[in-house]
Amino acid sequence: QVQFVESGGGLVQPGGSLRLSCAGSGFTLHDYSIGWFRRAPGKEREGVSCVSNSGSMTYYADSVKGRFTISRDNAKNMVYLQMNSLKPEDTAVYYCARDRWHVCPGRVRVVDYDGWGQGTQVTVSS
Repeated sequence: QVQFVESGGGLVQPGGSLRLSCAGSGFTLHDYSIGWFRRAPGKEREGVSCVSNSGSMTYYADSVKGRFTISRDNAKNMVYLQMNSLKPEDTAVYYCARDRWHVCPGRVRVVDYDGWGQGTQVTVSS
């Protein structure tokens, strides 16, 4: 069973940074691209970023480009999302998931991913 556990969220002031971690299990992580998603209050879940199975290719939504960096450590079965220059509009629950159709870095759509975990809350507020 594909499972993910996200961690690293918290409360941070605007302009601050957080590093989210994603631990995958139940499948061979290095065979798949992994994506990060978020769901803000009252909004649909949206794709934020993805990284190819080797880590050589990435995709970022325009809203986070230049501020967020995705990376992975296949030896540790971990994927990370470094978030800098955080804004109040980044407030959301963040999730990671498996790219089951190998579409990354072409797109990051919820329908292409599976293994949804509980997510980790990120709140950006002064």
